[in-house]
Amino acid sequence: MSEPSFRDLKPIAIAAYGPVFFSAIGTGAIIPVIALTARSFGASVGTAALMVALLGVGQLIGDVPAGAIAARFGEKRALLFASVLEFFGGFGCLLARDIGVLAASILVIGVASSIFSLARQSYMAVVVPVPLRARAMSTLGGVSRIGAFIGPFIGAVVILSFGIHGAYAVDMFASVAAFALVVASTDITAGERTGPEHQNRLSVLRSFVRNRKIFLTLGIGVMLLSAARNARIAIVPLWAASLGLNAAHASLIVGIAGGVDMLLFYPGGAMMDRRGRVAVAIPSMLLLGTGMIAIVFTNDFWSLVGVGVLLGIGNGIGSGLIMTLSADAAPAVGRAQFLACWRLMSDSGAALGPLLMSAITIAFPLAAASVAMGVVSYVGAGWLRVYVPRYDPVLLASKPD
Repeated sequence: MSEPSFRDLKPIAIAAYGPVFFSAIGTGAIIPVIALTARSFGASVGTAALMVALLGVGQLIGDVPAGAIAARFGEKRALLFASVLEFFGGFGCLLARDIGVLAASILVIGVASSIFSLARQSYMAVVVPVPLRARAMSTLGGVSRIGAFIGPFIGAVVILSFGIHGAYAVDMFASVAAFALVVASTDITAGERTGPEHQNRLSVLRSFVRNRKIFLTLGIGVMLLSAARNARIAIVPLWAASLGLNAAHASLIVGIAGGVDMLLFYPGGAMMDRRGRVAVAIPSMLLLGTGMIAIVFTNDFWSLVGVGVLLGIGNGIGSGLIMTLSADAAPAVGRAQFLACWRLMSDSGAALGPLLMSAITIAFPLAAASVAMGVVSYVGAGWLRVYVPRYDPVLLASKPD
């Protein structure tokens, strides 16, 4: 029998990746203008920054109900609901004329993003064969990154014609496109809702208790990975500012690193499918850690570009890693609730990374915070090296009986 090929996913490619692509375009279009919109309402710089952070807060709020919605109504209905929710969130931003309405609408978009991500991840965990799982999940992450990369450019074109609120219209149109693709796709997981999972009505809390050994071992490693990834997002522009580089230079460095990141999602997934998850998890964390320590030795634009590329490589090869690990560890019964707990831990780590950096910089220089996050990445590499092999289907299949 020939080795499974990515071509085997062609029948579900549009249904699997199309809605994610459009959703990412919509979110990518609004992120650059959220703070500007808040400022136009007279908000302070701190309040404007908080408006951007509300997207992440909304995702955290949505993680638990997302699992319950997907388990009760199925992945397809959850995706449809998320698309509708995102549409009205974008519509609220479009009509907002004060900071309160804008904040509530951004929260709604964050919740929709959480439901969307969990439902799509759960769908992929069911329909993709194990030998293709990492490539499929990495591509899911890659498609999302590509959409988020394209979104600001589409938003910029629309803004030139219709003003700053045009970006929110892009988000609304993107959610309609995602809704249409989901409607046109077959609900492959529909039959599962007549099985034990549907009858059991396992709560998200009970899922955490039942699977606490996984969450307190592999899950902590995922939190460290998420913390390192999001710390890297914050450190590059902050360090650029400390070097006296202007916003244009900082944006260019982030863009170059993002381009490298996008190019590596499929090679990373292929490596995980063929050599095991450890073959990517450890190098990814080590590169992130090395990049955050190395950044303190940069002193100009080009040296910072070099470190940005290193961080992009570390993050890019690990695209889809967290989703792949969750699919490897998820039980057949209560899968959606398990993934909700998993996303809650991952999103918590994503929030804690920048917060930890911020806390360190209160008493110490930015360099100390960057080095500290590098150490966190190294600790995460060691942690994942211990626990990833216990759930890695590639390594488990290679062990003698």
